[in-house]
Amino acid sequence: MTLVDETGLLVRDGAAFVLQRDAGGSWVLELHRVPVDHVQKRVRVVGTLSESGRVTVDGVSPA
Repeated sequence: MTLVDETGLLVRDGAAFVLQRDAGGSWVLELHRVPVDHVQKRVRVVGTLSESGRVTVDGVSPA
């Protein structure tokens, strides 16, 4: 697994949350808590990138 510390725009895609990365591309996020206050805002996401290409999030904070 790879550690993730990225910033970008947090968006909702159906039932999923997605980070549109500042560095380009996007990641689907696996969240333990729904960060509704941060949707459609720039955030910093810290977690681990799994082999499936999803990020298991340890924390979301304003960027």
